[in-house]
Amino acid sequence: MRPRDSRARSRYRAPRLAEIIAGTLRERILSGEIADGDLLPKQEELLEEFRVSVPSIREAMRILETEGLIRVQRGNVGGALVQVPRPSNAAYTLGLVLQSRAASLEDVGQALALLGPLCVRLACERPDRAKSVLPALREVHESTLEALDDPEEFRRRARRFHQVLVDTCGNATLGLMVGALESLWSAHEAELAAPRSAEGEFSTAKLRRSSVREHERLMELIDAGDALRAERFAATHLAKATRHTLQFEPGGALVRAALLRED
Repeated sequence: MRPRDSRARSRYRAPRLAEIIAGTLRERILSGEIADGDLLPKQEELLEEFRVSVPSIREAMRILETEGLIRVQRGNVGGALVQVPRPSNAAYTLGLVLQSRAASLEDVGQALALLGPLCVRLACERPDRAKSVLPALREVHESTLEALDDPEEFRRRARRFHQVLVDTCGNATLGLMVGALESLWSAHEAELAAPRSAEGEFSTAKLRRSSVREHERLMELIDAGDALRAERFAATHLAKATRHTLQFEPGGALVRAALLRED
């Protein structure tokens, strides 16, 4: 290889200035050095700090905007507003991938029925569950009881109970993965329930009372630290809830990521 070709390929592999700038700012955002909702430094300040041209700064901003880490506001009070990644972003991205693969709602339900009980087991095994798990569960459970006569509101709050279980399992990675599935499932469930809730077809009073009792049993098992029985009970509970929802879509609904934006 001629020396000139070697230098050309070396330059091709080297990160562009915009990528280096974006990487530095990305690290500051993700580390919390620049807080959620803050504005990035103005263009003049970035030019002075990085000693680069205006096009490099603008390209770096486009990279961060594409990643969803900033939202550029135009006008006299404009600027680059920082947006720390949220679980809802992961849920939407997961929904897009599943939709591209024509995944079914049943597929999502099956994954939840397998992974949800694992979150319950981990919550049971937390030595601090009396402070980190049960108070949050009891709070949402009390709010669910208050909505016992309102089918649609009861459905939302009952789903929140499951989300809290996932959020407090103590494993951030599993919590994010299952939480994304929960969000995706809840959005589709809401669409199926909406036209049927007024008539009480989707959630009867009997079903709501049964759900309440099962949530209370789960809290008892978590309180006792009985991980094995709690996991098994959660598996039965989630499988039953999944079958109930899927009966209203016998044709096999496919995942639609856009529902997460509408929910």
